[in-house]
Amino acid sequence: MQELVIISGKGGTGKTSITASFAVLADRPVIVDCDVDAADLHLILSPQIKDRHSFRAGHEAIIRKEKCSHCGACLSHCRFGAVRMNSIDAGKTTFSIDPVACEGCGVCVRVCPEQAIDFPQRFCGEWMISDTRCGPMVHARLGVAAENSGKLVSTVREEARRIANEGNHPLVIVDGPPGIGCPVIASVTGATLVLAVTEPTVSGEHDLERVLSLTRHFQIPTAICVNKWDINPEMTVRIEDKARQAGARIVGRIRYDRSITQAQMVEKAVVETAAPCVEDIKAIWNELGFS
Repeated sequence: MQELVIISGKGGTGKTSITASFAVLADRPVIVDCDVDAADLHLILSPQIKDRHSFRAGHEAIIRKEKCSHCGACLSHCRFGAVRMNSIDAGKTTFSIDPVACEGCGVCVRVCPEQAIDFPQRFCGEWMISDTRCGPMVHARLGVAAENSGKLVSTVREEARRIANEGNHPLVIVDGPPGIGCPVIASVTGATLVLAVTEPTVSGEHDLERVLSLTRHFQIPTAICVNKWDINPEMTVRIEDKARQAGARIVGRIRYDRSITQAQMVEKAVVETAAPCVEDIKAIWNELGFS
């Protein structure tokens, strides 16, 4: 089993559109959407959910009011401003925990003399296993203001690998998140190859440098492609030269094509249409060597 991870240093480079096209072109892939903070691959592949699982990580403090003695120890020890003073009840001030402000450190649990604070695992979101027209898909949704996106990404990837091994699927295709943060690191670790998608702009050039620095640090083979290359050919050449110097392989360019937006509107991958850029995407897929 091999694993191809498509990432980008910034959002809006066309990463998800390219991932969906590769899913169509590949032979029996397992598809993964690791952009758990803002997943959108489902908008193209229209997955039919088979299994749904809750994701819990970290902890949150919850005060049981019936046991609280109103001593205020939790308030005086909390360093994150998560303990709130509420209304007066029977002449005493009541307290509660703001779940957004709570960092799950557990100090209030330790100092409470009445042991009136529960400390359960925090519900952070959910992950799903679905069927698509291209093959099985594992994807997730992180809750609003929830943390531990890196752990959720790792969970999703582990499940995708399990499905690939059990079903004898030759390739896992991962739509990674933008940037270089924790969820990106969790997406690329142990991958066979990373494809970095960039665009010929100043921000695209800068963010690609950060991506290549990340993959070089983890010693992951990396290829790049420049999307919308024809809006700035000079910048495209400069980006490709810098990428070669950083040890990345250049696998192709994709022209600017308004048909990509039209494909998204009808929930199709670009290669399922007659868009002019289809030949560019197919050439990159062949160059990657997974076909």
